Amino acid sequence: MADLDYEGFWNETLVQLRTDLGEEEFGGWFSDLKYLRTRFDEQTRENRVVIGIPSAFHRDKVKSRYQSAITSKLTALAGRDIALELEITGNIAKEEPVPAQAPGKKEDTAAAAAESEKKPEKTRGKHPHMRDDYIFDRFIIGENNRFAANAAKAISKNSGRAYNPFLIFGGVGLGKTHLMQAIGNHIHENSDNEVIFTTSENFLNEYIDNLQGKKMNAFKNKYRYTDVLLIDDIQFLSDKPGVQEELFHTFNALLDAKKQLVFTCDRPPSELKKFSERLISRFEQGLRADLQPPRYEERCAILKSTAESRSVEIPNDVIDYVGKNISSNVRDLIAAFNTLIAYAELMKKPISVEIAQEGLKNVLNGPRPANLSMDNIIRVVAEYFALTPNDLKGKKRSQNIVFPRQIAMYIGREMTDYSTTELGQDFGGRDHTTVMHSIEKIKGKLLTDPTLDSTIESIKRSVKEFSAKY
Repeated sequence: MADLDYEGFWNETLVQLRTDLGEEEFGGWFSDLKYLRTRFDEQTRENRVVIGIPSAFHRDKVKSRYQSAITSKLTALAGRDIALELEITGNIAKEEPVPAQAPGKKEDTAAAAAESEKKPEKTRGKHPHMRDDYIFDRFIIGENNRFAANAAKAISKNSGRAYNPFLIFGGVGLGKTHLMQAIGNHIHENSDNEVIFTTSENFLNEYIDNLQGKKMNAFKNKYRYTDVLLIDDIQFLSDKPGVQEELFHTFNALLDAKKQLVFTCDRPPSELKKFSERLISRFEQGLRADLQPPRYEERCAILKSTAESRSVEIPNDVIDYVGKNISSNVRDLIAAFNTLIAYAELMKKPISVEIAQEGLKNVLNGPRPANLSMDNIIRVVAEYFALTPNDLKGKKRSQNIVFPRQIAMYIGREMTDYSTTELGQDFGGRDHTTVMHSIEKIKGKLLTDPTLDSTIESIKRSVKEFSAKY
C-alpha cells in the first residue's frame, strides 16, 4: 500500500464531492470527516480507507446516502478497488455545523461575525405567534436529532447564510415545531430581523382571504419582504396548486434576497404527493434533517428535564419504567408524564413504579384499532419499501424483498395476537419455523443497527393510522 497516496485520494474525493453536492450539503455531512489510515483486510482481500466520523448516526447517514459515490471515486482515482470503512471517533470538529464560506468571502464573514458579537442584547419581548418555551435550552439533544439541532443553532446565529432553505422532517411529536420555533425565538430575541411563523393551514387561509378580497399585494408584501419565514407542516398544501404557486414565488424572492426559510414536514420532499416538481426541487436544494424517535437514554433525559422544570421529584426506577414503555415520540412521552403526575396527585400517593403501572395502564395497553390486521400491516410495510403486498407474500428471495418481509413478520408478531403458524399462512403459507427465523433475524439486527428501531416504530405508527382510517 505504500506506493499509493491513499490520503491524497481521499482529499481529491472530497474536492469532487464538494463540487457535486454544493457547499451546504457537503458541509453538513463531510466537514467533520477525517482520514485516519488505510489497511489491508486479509479476510476480504481488499484495501480499506478508514475515515473518522463523529457518531453512529452520522456514520449511518453517510453510508446510506454517499458510500457508493465515495467508493467509486476512490476506486477511479487509485485504479484499483478500494472499500470505505467509517470509524466512530467522537467529535472531530465542533459540535455545531459551521456555515460554509464562499471562495473569497472570508473577510466578509469574519467582519459579520465581529459585528454580530458587538451587538447589544435585545429586549423585544416574546414573539406573538410562537411559544416562549420552545427554545434550544429546552430541546433535549441525542444521537437521533443532534445533526438537526446543531444545524438549527447555526441558522439561528447566521440566518440567511447558513443552510438556506432548511427543511426538518419526521413523524408526529418528534420536535419539528419546537426546533423551528427555537430558531425563530433566538433570531427574534437577538436581532432586529422580522420573523414570521405560520402553519400551512394559516398560510392557505390567508392566501384565500386576500385572493377573494383582491388584496394580494398586501399578502405578497408581507411574506416576500420578511427576514425569516417559518412554515409548519407543508404537507397540508398538497393538491392546492394556487397556493403552491404563490409559495414558489415567495420562496424565490426570499432566497434571492438571502433571507432565511425554514419548513417542517412529516415526510421527505421526495414523498410529497400532488406537489409541483419545481417546488419540491426548491425544498431539496437546501439542507434537510430528519428527526427520529428518541432512544431510551434520550427518553429518560427528556423525562428528567421535564420533572426538573416543573419541580417534581420522580424516582429513577419510575423514569426507567416510563422510558422503556413509551417509545413512540416525545409528545406521547410528555403526555404519559402528565397523566402520571395527575394520577398520583388525585390518589394522594407518592410516585412509584406501582403507581405508574396503575396510572398508565390505559396508556400502555390502550385498545388496538378495530381494523388492525395482517393485511393492513403487509400493505403499509410494502408501501414503505416501495413494494407490493404480493411481493411480501410471494416466493421471491431477493434481499430487497426478504428484509421487508422479515420486518412485516416481526411487526405482525408485535402488534397482533397471531401465532407464528397463523402468520405463516398470511405470507403465502410459509412454515411457522420460517416466521420464527425471520423474527429472530430482526431481533438480532436491532442489536447492531441503531436506525432499525426507529424505522420499525415509524412503520408501526403508520399501521395504526392506516387501520384507524380504514
